[in-house]
Amino acid sequence: MNHYCTYFDRGFLIQGLALWRSLARHDPDATLWVLALDDFTAEILEGFGEPRLKSVRLAELESHDPDLAAAKANRTRVEYYFTLSPCFPRWLLAAHPELPRITYLDADMAFFAPPAPIFSAMDEAGASVLVTAHRFPSWLRHYERHGRFNVGILAFRNDAPGRACLDDWRAKCLAWCHDRLEEGRYADQKYLDDWPGLLGGALLELADPGVNAAPWNWAGQRWARKGNDLSAGGRPLVLFHFARFRPIVGDRWFQSGQLAYGVMPGWLRRSIYGPYWRGLAAARDELALRRPGLDFARSPARRDCGSLRSLALRAIFGSDWVRVGGHFISVVPIAGRWSGRFLAAARRWAR
Repeated sequence: MNHYCTYFDRGFLIQGLALWRSLARHDPDATLWVLALDDFTAEILEGFGEPRLKSVRLAELESHDPDLAAAKANRTRVEYYFTLSPCFPRWLLAAHPELPRITYLDADMAFFAPPAPIFSAMDEAGASVLVTAHRFPSWLRHYERHGRFNVGILAFRNDAPGRACLDDWRAKCLAWCHDRLEEGRYADQKYLDDWPGLLGGALLELADPGVNAAPWNWAGQRWARKGNDLSAGGRPLVLFHFARFRPIVGDRWFQSGQLAYGVMPGWLRRSIYGPYWRGLAAARDELALRRPGLDFARSPARRDCGSLRSLALRAIFGSDWVRVGGHFISVVPIAGRWSGRFLAAARRWAR
């Protein structure tokens, strides 16, 4: 049995439930431990009464980790959430020593195929910790200043190297975990750059392009579809990271989150974002039965120069999508593929 963990609040409840349903479909024996960041989320999850969907209230974690609770005073809410990334899996392995391994997942992800290849690779390598690189294409390598590795999926075996890695990561995040780039530090993520040197052969950098595929690396892979099955770089698509994908107005106008990287061609986003939308819609309907009117969280509109500039670029490159059924339509279907290259070049010209 594989054990996973994640955390989210009410604003990400729909995405979190969609993640769980996709995981349960592709790994039927899986258990997902959710750190509920508010009482509303905890009550909803507890109300499902599903033995493999386990809710832990934030207050419980904080009561067992007073240093974590104290860190809340010197960082923003988002920065505090970043600080939870090592603390929650570390606590789970200590509180439940029967767990052989815990796999952390960001809540804005979904499974498209069984995760068995992830754990087979980890077992074959004899690794205690698993990590995936961002795998930026060449024109996006400047983003590695925020970290070579991505926090989206991480696995820790309940052994000495796995626990030591979490201890070290937690200590660093408690000391500093801010949403800004400094020398050798960025949020909870940049610390992962140290892991190859710290862990040596106990670390597996999973190079499978079908695991933690994302807006920032889709353009660096060769994609193919056979029936309903997708592959990236010749490997089955197992797990996709839907970072920054958000509804803007109703459930018809969406921000793709792909402006900075390059906008997917229509056939690929239909194959990836179409199924994800169906999962989100089903999760919303399921939750609405328990809390009528529950919908996606939306950020308030901003009218500063930065947001207006972003809106103009999104219009030029068609990185905002209109949903028609399961299709996400870009009004600029060709230019969008070049947005990442254009913005990278503009950044170089501005120096």
